[in-house]
Amino acid sequence: MHVGLFIPCYVNHLYPQTAIAALELLENQGIQVSYPADQTCCGQVHANAGMEKDALSVYAHFVKVFENFDCIVSPSGSCTAQVQHQYAALPQTPAVQKVRERTMDLSTFLQNIIKTPRIEALFPHKVALHTGCHGLRSLGLDPRPLLANVEGLELISLQFPDECCGFGGTYAITKPELSAKMGRDKLADCLDKGAEYICSTDQSCLMHLEGLIKRQKLPLKVIHLAELLTAKP
Repeated sequence: MHVGLFIPCYVNHLYPQTAIAALELLENQGIQVSYPADQTCCGQVHANAGMEKDALSVYAHFVKVFENFDCIVSPSGSCTAQVQHQYAALPQTPAVQKVRERTMDLSTFLQNIIKTPRIEALFPHKVALHTGCHGLRSLGLDPRPLLANVEGLELISLQFPDECCGFGGTYAITKPELSAKMGRDKLADCLDKGAEYICSTDQSCLMHLEGLIKRQKLPLKVIHLAELLTAKP
């Protein structure tokens, strides 16, 4: 199996440690992984801003870059959902259909393709899981079985586990007050349940929550699923 690793724009620029952890996690499964250097955005930013016509060329470039891989894996539920669902705006050539079908979130790949992934992680902390809206509602992600492989981890049950963090892409810019209020509610739920860390399949959600955590000086930290699954003492 030859996997193409797709790294979202904000991860590439702001959270390279997440990309490195995703690569390490995939290589630990004994598969061939490549990172195409000519990859760009998946087009989600354009579509979220109502500019899907402008995004079509970005979609087409993504297909051209990744069409020859057996699977395309990304540590981002929102980018994965973008490719699977919004690329319906392209003419449905065999290449487009193949890329849409074979693009998947990292957690889905580990659970559904690898099935018994090799995970040797140690993380002795109380962790609250936040699955972003795209991952939860568009992809049906549930990475909890993966977290069961992490030694020392205590998974915290939230009162509102399916509640949005408030990021929502451009929503955080156009509705900042409401976006921040939703984020604060999510953080309050985590603190009430005694969580030390918030884990997510989407770094964008974590970026939003981390900003609120730092502003309020809260005793919480954030960690991407890929980093948690490769955590060492």
